[in-house]
Amino acid sequence: MDESKSVEIENFPDSERKAVYRAIYERRDIRHFRTDPIPDDVLARIIQAAHHGPSVGFMQPWDFILIKNPQIREQAKALFERERQAASCFYDEPRRSQYLSLKLEGIMEAPVSVCVTCDYTRADEVLGRNAIPETDVYSTCCAIQNLWLAARCEGIGVGWVSILRPRQLRNILGIPAHVLPVAYLCLGYPTQFYEQPMLASAGWRERQPVDPLIHLDGWSGEPGSGWDNFLDALGNATPSKTEPI
Repeated sequence: MDESKSVEIENFPDSERKAVYRAIYERRDIRHFRTDPIPDDVLARIIQAAHHGPSVGFMQPWDFILIKNPQIREQAKALFERERQAASCFYDEPRRSQYLSLKLEGIMEAPVSVCVTCDYTRADEVLGRNAIPETDVYSTCCAIQNLWLAARCEGIGVGWVSILRPRQLRNILGIPAHVLPVAYLCLGYPTQFYEQPMLASAGWRERQPVDPLIHLDGWSGEPGSGWDNFLDALGNATPSKTEPI
């Protein structure tokens, strides 16, 4: 191919582009679920989307444990309750009472749980992993994000239950010792998709503005030329200022 010739890149049509951004901006960590079952074809599309996440060296270190059995979910719920009470000791009043009042999981309400794991031994040789061995976990998180966005497109809510000890969760689910449980997710139709993140609505934490999080041409110091138009565009790229999607 003549590399001097430009290659035409196919952009998404406007409606499809807007749909991608809509899924990103409207994705929420859901805690309140209806008990309606997820159709098998919908769940299958969501898992396939997760499996098509990016991974360093194409290692694909993830596995997906899908759980409907109520007895298994009850064990996960009990583990969560123990860890929730233990975590509350790290807060002083009134923050402790606020923490305990928050709805932080929907394990029994959601019809399906999915545990996404990372297999450290999935590939003996992984291109690009020598300097940063943790890229297997990072890659697994990319699969989780794919799952979350695909679920939002399907009208399915996802809640990440992070207040679980991996060792105990490994025992409950029979996960081998060389496999790390990265995320325990609750999937189901939500009672609603929140307009803003639940913890923001509850006054626990606000979304940070993006401007102070951006560093140009290094962490500190004066950026080089060529950034003025980007900085102007950044102020107009917030969800509230974009055209309706």
